[in-house]
Amino acid sequence: MQFKWLQDFVVLAQTRSFSRAAELRCVTHPAFGRRIKALEAWAGTPLIERGNGPVTLTAAGASLQENAQQMVGNLDHARGELLDAAGRQASTVTLATGRTLARTLLADLLQRVKPLLAQGDLRILTRSLTETAQMLERGEADFMLTYHHPLLALRLNARQYAHFTLAQDKLVPVTRADAQGQGQYQFGGNAATPYLAYGAALALGRLVEDHLANNPHAPHLQRVIECDSADTVFEYALRGLGVAWLPWSTVAGVCQSGQLAVLGDGHLDVRFDVRVYRAKRRMNALAEALWQAMTQH
Repeated sequence: MQFKWLQDFVVLAQTRSFSRAAELRCVTHPAFGRRIKALEAWAGTPLIERGNGPVTLTAAGASLQENAQQMVGNLDHARGELLDAAGRQASTVTLATGRTLARTLLADLLQRVKPLLAQGDLRILTRSLTETAQMLERGEADFMLTYHHPLLALRLNARQYAHFTLAQDKLVPVTRADAQGQGQYQFGGNAATPYLAYGAALALGRLVEDHLANNPHAPHLQRVIECDSADTVFEYALRGLGVAWLPWSTVAGVCQSGQLAVLGDGHLDVRFDVRVYRAKRRMNALAEALWQAMTQH
């Protein structure tokens, strides 16, 4: 049995998709499928149900999933300790986060911990919420900086991972401001208000759509553009293409300068936390110093 087969199976169990798992493991779809079959041959029993739709684990597969995750994590941890002892990882830290957080809250945080950055190499990788969580679980990231909201619950084992709330933020409806500082678009008119939406894959999009679907104060909107980039939605709002729900940490400055106007009285805001996660195991000296700096404010 090859160790990479267990790593393949862990990713497959997390993504429930052969094509996505093969992409994350950097192999072709056929090659990935052969590796899973080889693991099943070693196990002596099927581990997944063959059929259409998302991948479903057999009872044996579900049993193996937990053990495989633990084995992969333990071996990654052991390798990390060996490399750390050899001095190869002592000055490298990897943080996984989303693109919007990377240029807003994380940028502010890096200013605060700037003296520590001279002690080593901080790698920042921007991925989706799901992918950052997977990187943390696979030991590919020391930290994960992400949004937290009941709708975006992460399935991280509380016995293995710790977290700290760095900030509170909110999504606010904004539109381009006119010369008098009023919004170019308003809610409550006879016509639907043009709406700039996030793609369904974005965590922010899930928060907004759920909020609008369950808010009695939700306005009548017409979806005119959907985009998988919060930065692009921000730019479209600045250009007067519609109303967008954007993080206050992103738009506070432009609202205060009169470029954008906030709509509504707060009933349409979506509040959420920003958290940083880490494994509870001991990390290298720079990572531990960064954790202490992040959690002491």
